[in-house]
Amino acid sequence: MSTLPAVPVFAAGGYRYIRAVFQYSGGVAAEPGFEIERARFRTPLRLTDAFAAVEAHLKTLGRPVTAFAQCELRSPAPFTDQGFYDFNKVYVGTLSRWGIYKEGDALMNPVARTNVCPMYDKPSEPVMYAFSYTVPAKAISHPSFIVAGGGEAREGGITYRDRIVRLDDTSPEGLTEKVDFVIAEMHRRLQLLGFDWKDAITTEAYTVQNIGHLVGERLAARGALSGGLVWNYTRPPVQGLEFEMDVRGAARELLL
Repeated sequence: MSTLPAVPVFAAGGYRYIRAVFQYSGGVAAEPGFEIERARFRTPLRLTDAFAAVEAHLKTLGRPVTAFAQCELRSPAPFTDQGFYDFNKVYVGTLSRWGIYKEGDALMNPVARTNVCPMYDKPSEPVMYAFSYTVPAKAISHPSFIVAGGGEAREGGITYRDRIVRLDDTSPEGLTEKVDFVIAEMHRRLQLLGFDWKDAITTEAYTVQNIGHLVGERLAARGALSGGLVWNYTRPPVQGLEFEMDVRGAARELLL
């Protein structure tokens, strides 16, 4: 059994994170003295241009590239397992160059991520939609966090299809089980970071399935929708997944 902490601190970035897989962490929260700020591109940028824009933006703020804590990507279509792996190996290359990701350490990528696939207005290649980073906390500041996107896939198993809850079942009963699984995982991550549903400023769902009948009893009743629900008509990033969520509590958001 691993003795590594579930929520280590990435000191160079000023945030702590939930250990997950090599391509992303399960979520991030600002350490004392810092807060998380989110910036959304008015027009999403292809990854090469986006990373350059992130680097330039952080430079104007006097922040190191290690302050990069989270990003939101949009891809043309759900990946196969191998396609997702290949994409992620390229993606982490920039994080490695920035001194954030250590090649070969599957549990040491602190950057949280959401990567989904729009049903309409699809990009021709993966693009970055938004990103988040730490800045020194202002005099009056509240703890800030971002929970990474997660779909209805259990841990373990060789392929995603081995792990997906109610694979290929989009019946009302199947969707209910999928949604319940993802909500429970979001809550687990919130608690690991030291938060709860009441701290959610933005709750987002990513699916093309009809979840309207589940929003009230599954989310609103938990106090998870104080800021409403943002429903993105998108698919999760891997074939077979149907429902994804993320939760944010950034100190502020801006449009670039």
